[in-house]
Amino acid sequence: MLFQTPAPPQAARRAPTFQANPAADARQLLASLLPPRRALRHVLQAHARLAVLGLAAARALPHLLAALPRLAPGAEAAHAYPLALFRHSNSASAYASNHLLRVLPHPHPLRIFPRLTHRNPHSFTFLLASLSNHLDADATVGGGASASGVLAAHVHALAVKAGAAADLYVRNALVHFYGVCGDVGAMRRVFDGMPVRDQVSWSTVVGGYVKEGELEVALGVFRDMVVQGVKANEAAVVTALSAAAQLGLLEQGKFVHEVVKKAGMPASVNVGAALVDMYSKCGNVAAAREVFDAMPRRDVFAWNSMICGLAVHGLGQDAVDLFERFVNEGFCPTNVTFVGVLNACSRSGLVDEGRRYFRLMTEKYGIDPEMEHYGCMVDLLGRAGLVQEAIELIEGMHITPDPVLWSTILSACKRHGLADLGITVGNKLIELEPAHDGHYVLLAGIYATGKKWDEARKVRKLMSTRGTSKLAGWSLMEAHGTVHKFLVGDMDHKDAVQIYNMLGMIDRRLAEAGYVPDVSFVLHDIGDEEKVHAIKVHSERLAIAYGFIVLEAGSPIRIVKNLSVCGDCHEFCKMVTKVFDREIIVRDGSRFHHMKEGKCSCLDYW
Repeated sequence: MLFQTPAPPQAARRAPTFQANPAADARQLLASLLPPRRALRHVLQAHARLAVLGLAAARALPHLLAALPRLAPGAEAAHAYPLALFRHSNSASAYASNHLLRVLPHPHPLRIFPRLTHRNPHSFTFLLASLSNHLDADATVGGGASASGVLAAHVHALAVKAGAAADLYVRNALVHFYGVCGDVGAMRRVFDGMPVRDQVSWSTVVGGYVKEGELEVALGVFRDMVVQGVKANEAAVVTALSAAAQLGLLEQGKFVHEVVKKAGMPASVNVGAALVDMYSKCGNVAAAREVFDAMPRRDVFAWNSMICGLAVHGLGQDAVDLFERFVNEGFCPTNVTFVGVLNACSRSGLVDEGRRYFRLMTEKYGIDPEMEHYGCMVDLLGRAGLVQEAIELIEGMHITPDPVLWSTILSACKRHGLADLGITVGNKLIELEPAHDGHYVLLAGIYATGKKWDEARKVRKLMSTRGTSKLAGWSLMEAHGTVHKFLVGDMDHKDAVQIYNMLGMIDRRLAEAGYVPDVSFVLHDIGDEEKVHAIKVHSERLAIAYGFIVLEAGSPIRIVKNLSVCGDCHEFCKMVTKVFDREIIVRDGSRFHHMKEGKCSCLDYW
């Protein structure tokens, strides 16, 4: 038989009592027959039952459309069924038309939309939602974001022509679709013309900016929403926390948390996990742990955020202990969980534990290692001086090694003085990725460490000839709600004179305490005096000096860097914490450094 008769309803469901209204009877029967999580076959079976009972009249068919789940693209036979239902239903019904738009994947909704004889404002929201759900970032309608932007403008024009563009729900759908398309300019224009905005309007704009990487703008929109008295919904809160986490801006993240507290927002798993992630990435791992421990329910994402957070802060043993607790409470580790625990082992030099978890991942949980897992293991072995074992691991991989793995080997060679191997690996990397600046810098560094200035100069000349320049380092520091950005030797800050005066005072006090700059980190063949000056104006030092000026005495100085902190700046920061009794927290390109009383949480192992 084409259709199977569905199994009798559960005892808890009573058989429907039919009335004289076929549409109402059909709707009642459908509710009793269809499971909450339904597939196309469930609707087909229900349709067969309606036909047997004589209830499959045209007036009942729109309810079948409403009951259909959203169909996946590519299954043309599945698409034919809702289209056939629609043709046999009352074509004047906007209810049926809207649900047809909802279930059909792209490009069907846009094709049939002009042929719908009756539309209401909700028709545009259904159309836009359908297009948004099926928009592919890699291959949209005509291929690419520009084509999807043209599509959004086309639908917008149709809504204006139909007089539906003033509807709040249509405007929200347009804001969302422009955001999905990556056209934040058009998204913002629709939002700014809106006479009325609700929670969805605001949260959609925040999400659109975060999607496009305009994180500070997104946080500004969130703050504007709060100032205007709009109650933030969970989507806006989670998205804003994500923006603060990516930027590493603790004050911004704490502001969002305060909004959650004042609004009395329920402690959902999503908000809890986002708070754990934010506090971890903003340098306050203690607050992250406090939120985590207070969560009434935790999902795998919350556990992963906490394990990864502890790892990146150098609390390797704590991360390992939490992983064991995670497993003992019956949770199944994911590939992200193992990235966290392997990273924890790498950052804390737990070699035996790392080897054991790497085996456990495949042997017990059947998770094939991905590039990130191999990266953690190569980093773990390389940092421990087991460079040959790391190379053997790379050569035995079941997937093609990423150049990043060889770059990790190159860093290990530099750290452990393996000049010959480092030169071989460095030249291989330059052949693999001639446009990657980091490989030239590391190789030149190995030559410079060995005082081979001619070779170092050749590498830097090759780098220049190929049009590859070193990525500019910058440091961010947040003070009283304002984010300050510093570049090396920066003179553009409004308080530049005060900053350099303060930095001079700091340098004098450190020199009195015995600090001597280590110029080996300067790759150029220049005089030692020039090298000292080059180091003294690194971006994190300018940020620290500004922190001395604008932050209260005794409060931590928090810095976010885009690159790894150099060895001399690391020593400089430690000395500052010892001489001035100030805590410094640096988030660099790979980890956190908590520095206090002349010591760092990384134990100089980074």
